[in-house]
Amino acid sequence: MEHRTNTTGECAAVIGLQWGDEGKGKLVDLLAPDYAAVVRYNGGANAGHSVVVGGERYALHLVPSGILYPDKLAVIGNGVVVDPEVLLRELDGLAQRGVDVSGLVLSDRAHVVMPYHKAEDELRERVLSSAQYATKEQTTGRSIGTTKRGIGPCYADKAQRATAIRAGDLLRPEVLRRKVELACAIKNAMLRGLAADDEAPEFKPAELIAWASGLGKRLERNIKDTTYLLHDLRSQGKRVLFEGANAAMLDVDHGTYPYVTSSSCTAGGIPAGTGVPGSEISSVLGVVKAYSTRVGNGPLVTELFDETGNRIRERGREFGTTTGRPRRVGWLDLVAVKYSAMLSGASGLAVTLLDVLAGLPTLRVCTEYRVGGRTTDRFLPDGDLLEGAEPVYTDVAGFEEDIGGVRSRRDLPPAAKVYLDLIERMVGVRVAMVGVGPERSQTIRG
Repeated sequence: MEHRTNTTGECAAVIGLQWGDEGKGKLVDLLAPDYAAVVRYNGGANAGHSVVVGGERYALHLVPSGILYPDKLAVIGNGVVVDPEVLLRELDGLAQRGVDVSGLVLSDRAHVVMPYHKAEDELRERVLSSAQYATKEQTTGRSIGTTKRGIGPCYADKAQRATAIRAGDLLRPEVLRRKVELACAIKNAMLRGLAADDEAPEFKPAELIAWASGLGKRLERNIKDTTYLLHDLRSQGKRVLFEGANAAMLDVDHGTYPYVTSSSCTAGGIPAGTGVPGSEISSVLGVVKAYSTRVGNGPLVTELFDETGNRIRERGREFGTTTGRPRRVGWLDLVAVKYSAMLSGASGLAVTLLDVLAGLPTLRVCTEYRVGGRTTDRFLPDGDLLEGAEPVYTDVAGFEEDIGGVRSRRDLPPAAKVYLDLIERMVGVRVAMVGVGPERSQTIRG
């Protein structure tokens, strides 16, 4: 991924190629000085990006990682679903730590996560987790394992249109009133059905209108038409960096369906989520953790249940930025990475958390799947099919050395270089950056 002075207003993207938590926030933060704006185009408060600067750790959920630079715009595009309470709480927390948050811009077309969306998310997961929907293989039901933050129900309302509320609606009292009254009539009836014998929450239009209006007033200066904003920046010759939330394996169309999120997480989601044509994206940096993790339900072919898995989890601090849940851990799955790099047209790879693997005598990499007695190097984007896949591993020697201070690929231990060479060879994309520690400075470039 090249970074040079530019006068054509070209765009670049940073995309997660696994199940999220690859370290995208750190990479975006590192690259942000070269761009005028950092733009989120998908997902919601279910995403969590961590950035460590000068020993200070910043956990970002809705706010783009570029917010840590006072001269950059941090843009939340129309493809994001926004919980206004979470957004304001995050902005207030950053401001209290001395971060200039005046560059935050929220699309007037971004959809608003309402309290009834969270209630629906909770009740749906409860129903799906019940024994009524269990199978012989999965005795606890068929829940998706969402973060219960209302993301899916909000995206569903976006598609259903009539009850959807957008950020711009928070500034239009009559439009807001009409939409909330209709939404409450429909949602209250639906929630009673989902709750069955339990008591369902009852949402009152007047209370929700007052709640939403108050939040809208606080966000009024931030709410703008971001589509024209981004095109204006490009026409002025300024560069734009797109920050993907979640990751390709959680993409609603191309991930391990139905154990996915509700948005388009690949580079293909950028045009719809921002209004910027895909033809304007000149480079895509695909971020890959040196091993595999995922949160929630769904298949993880290389999952580890032994002491090695526990060691990686502890050393990598594999606990969700958003949820705090322990992440499931497995060996690196290059079948999945090759597929996701193809989806987003990755022009370079960033391999993060390589330092976490130090001290392991052998490193295993999944290079094929065994399914029904046959092997394949093609990913299976179907949760049920993938459940039956077994990993076929290629083993390489591990490395003992602490690599936290290494700043050049040639100075890495020989075994670590072999590991990176294997990734490049299998995926067919150059490793452009390597993470060797949590700090912004602990990154090998080139």
